[in-house]
Amino acid sequence: MFEQALKNIDDALHRDAGSATELDYIEQTSWILFLKYLNDLEKDKDTEAKLANRTYTYILDPKYRWDTWACPKTQDGKLDYKKALSGDDLKNFVDSELFPYLKKFKYSAEGPDTIEYKIGEIFSELKNKIQTGYTLRNILDTIDSLEFRTDAEKHELSHLYESKLQNMGNAGRNGGEYYTPRPLIRTIVKVVDPKLGQTIYDGALGSAGFLVESFNYLTKDKEKLSPKEWKILQKKTFYGKEIKSLAYIIGIMNMILHGIEAPNIIHTNTLAQNISDIQEKDRYDIVLTNPPFGAGIRKEIQQNFPIKTGETAYLFLQHFIKILKAGGRAGIVIKNTFLSNGDNASISLRKLLLENCSLHTILDLPGGVFAGAGVKTVILFFDKGLATKDIWFYQLNLSRNLGKTSSLNEKDLEEFIQLQRIKADSANSWSVNISDIDKETYDLSVNNPNKYKSHDFKDPKDIVLEMKKLDEKSRLILENILEKLNEK
Repeated sequence: MFEQALKNIDDALHRDAGSATELDYIEQTSWILFLKYLNDLEKDKDTEAKLANRTYTYILDPKYRWDTWACPKTQDGKLDYKKALSGDDLKNFVDSELFPYLKKFKYSAEGPDTIEYKIGEIFSELKNKIQTGYTLRNILDTIDSLEFRTDAEKHELSHLYESKLQNMGNAGRNGGEYYTPRPLIRTIVKVVDPKLGQTIYDGALGSAGFLVESFNYLTKDKEKLSPKEWKILQKKTFYGKEIKSLAYIIGIMNMILHGIEAPNIIHTNTLAQNISDIQEKDRYDIVLTNPPFGAGIRKEIQQNFPIKTGETAYLFLQHFIKILKAGGRAGIVIKNTFLSNGDNASISLRKLLLENCSLHTILDLPGGVFAGAGVKTVILFFDKGLATKDIWFYQLNLSRNLGKTSSLNEKDLEEFIQLQRIKADSANSWSVNISDIDKETYDLSVNNPNKYKSHDFKDPKDIVLEMKKLDEKSRLILENILEKLNEK
């Protein structure tokens, strides 16, 4: 049901002049899904309140609730065509009344950790791109037919939403920067192993994959969680920042669909904060992230960091080291060139990491893990507070090339997880002691000492001549033996 409905919505948006790309499709689908989700959430809370002899106060005024403007119903539960807006009337209401009303919640909400604030921020960051009210009417009717109030329904819709994000990533265009392959994220989460009660942070949120998978990891035994523990998960566990408007909206929507009602996500430039201003109260237990990479960071932004560099990922890494609590743990994706670049910033940053953190594991990934990105990456796993002593390397060697039709899966990473627990040596893994690392360059290049070494082969002519000599030697030995036998 959900899959066909989302396909129908994509088809409708494709025909509409206002949406040109898959990014547009998911943006427009997201805000409509969000309002339907909010409507169902409010109705459920109203029902719960009535059962407890309480009164529930709706967030939205009656005029702006889904059941009023989007899909009003007759007494028999069918669409009330007399009240339902369409065409220009619907588009004008959405653009001139609904969106301005929803934007105001950003300023009237009690705080950024409330769903009211999220409503205001989401609708401050986007606009209705659907050009005709008739197309919008069709999409509203389609989404109205969906129910996602049970866990099973929410799971199915969240799975399909993830599939749309993956398709964006596989398309290689802008969408790729929002999407980190989920098998890789799940592996990183398993290694870092967050615990209930710890705070988890991603300052380069994208589509919120790291926070969503952490939530899934911590709620494997959901039925065993107490109401207090569930509240901690909802309110005081997951934190993130994202600079791009669309990624911010997608990230919030993804978290909501996976069961986090009011995500602690801030729409801001993480790198705009001077890291010297980070205090103990600002720090987190866990950092899980895939920061963007690329040159061109402005000089004024670089001034917020002790190690000045135009490489985005290197500034993010400094931020993450600083914002971790003592004893905190991190799993961070970064370009593999970070391990060996010879410029001053790279060397200084490796020195900072090794001296301030225990960089205990480096996972070296093959090319093609990130569809369309065209770069090789490594995962840095480290704990803050103690200097590095030993680094365990694992080089993921696969028997196939990765790409759109053959993506990374969790089975590919099973050996890594098993060996990482005990830091065992193998054909793909080895350890390096900090004393063996050059203290001038702090080079951490991936050089597998256990890799099969090919031998130099002789020229075929030399091999034939050697065989001929051996044959001649054998002939002489046999003749000698024969002569001795004849003498007897």
